[in-house]
Amino acid sequence: MKPRQQRMLAVGLAVAGIAIATMLTLQAFKENMMFFVEISEVSQGNYPEDRNFRVGGLVVEGSVKRQTGKLDVAFDLTDLNNKLTVNYAGILPDLFREGQGIIAHGRLNDSGVFVADEVLAKHDENYMPPEVAESLAKAAAAQEAAMQAEQPAQ
Repeated sequence: MKPRQQRMLAVGLAVAGIAIATMLTLQAFKENMMFFVEISEVSQGNYPEDRNFRVGGLVVEGSVKRQTGKLDVAFDLTDLNNKLTVNYAGILPDLFREGQGIIAHGRLNDSGVFVADEVLAKHDENYMPPEVAESLAKAAAAQEAAMQAEQPAQ
């Protein structure tokens, strides 16, 4: 081979290597990306069925049910419009309690129950995950608009 052909081969192999590395990196990002889906969207059927996703909301008062002697817990999450039952097998965060905002990672099973792999609670009294705060604000605005529409014009 001539030196020019060797250089062209080296450049071609380098470009092919970079292209393969880029493709593998993008594939890894795609597989590990997790979307936040509002509870109202989940109840309407708008969620990724083939992958895990995140939901967040407030834990409904009186909905936490624990199995004695096991780590299994079931509770309801709400975005103030809809509820979603969540099942989780594991140790809950110390700050998990009813009426608090949480985010759960997992997927919906065939019975419409969200099976969580991980549950995250807010880290102090003043913090709420941005996705949950936005979801609750939308729900509150929708409730307020519905109440104003029901009131007769004076």
